[in-house]
Amino acid sequence: MEKRARVLIDCEDAKGLVYKISKVFYDRGLNIDNNREFVDKEHGRFFMRTIVTGLFDIQELEDELRTVVPADAHIRVIEPKDKKIILMVTKESHALGDILVRHADGELGAQIQCVIGNHETLKSLVERFDIPFIYVPAEGLSRGAHEEKVMAEIDKYAFDYIVLAKYMRILTSTFVKAYTQKIINIHHSFLPAFIGANPYKQAYERGVKIIGATAHYVTDDLDEGPIIAQDVIPVTHRQSWQDMQRAGRDGEKIVLSRALALVLNDRVFVNGNKTVIF
Repeated sequence: MEKRARVLIDCEDAKGLVYKISKVFYDRGLNIDNNREFVDKEHGRFFMRTIVTGLFDIQELEDELRTVVPADAHIRVIEPKDKKIILMVTKESHALGDILVRHADGELGAQIQCVIGNHETLKSLVERFDIPFIYVPAEGLSRGAHEEKVMAEIDKYAFDYIVLAKYMRILTSTFVKAYTQKIINIHHSFLPAFIGANPYKQAYERGVKIIGATAHYVTDDLDEGPIIAQDVIPVTHRQSWQDMQRAGRDGEKIVLSRALALVLNDRVFVNGNKTVIF
């Protein structure tokens, strides 16, 4: 029976890579339905995403591809299917609510394993969608002790990504390293200009003319990980800071949804502190 797979290759650039890789597909009788490639000339890195169909064994195909690419190559042969995600939340509902509705409508392209919250504020919302809500309070605990409890809950599930749907706690290095390139965050795009409480009010008082949102992978550098998606929204003097906040929250949920679509469809390669997106 014919199969369909996404072939993702990231390696040192070398002459003839597209030819050599394509020849492997041809020799195996596979059809290339779609192909994109990019060379980061500054760092000498080659990236390729190919959709193939035909009769093949995934491990055998991956092993053969390794014979024609540089030794440092990262190769993934992935059959398209819904990935599994875990959501982490605090009190704000806009990003979470958008994801829950998309999941209920079959538009998300992922299965939500559970939602973990450090407050119970969003429990009733989550349970309306028949998804487990796990409350892990942080009161009276150090950051590390609280994260140990969160990680114990996370590790009960098989998952591909952790999505911070406005989770308002800074993660420790230990947590981030445990799930490298598996944590996705969304935040407003005022950083680092307006830090702390009520950034929209700060921006309003400064008279900004553009607001926006950024979705990125989480790293040890706070809110500075590789960017997956961004967008901006023009604002005017006629809008209050509350109007700006509402518009900003709409932007956040749209950008997060766009970022998830890219990641869940294996369109994102991490390239240092940047991304290559096909």
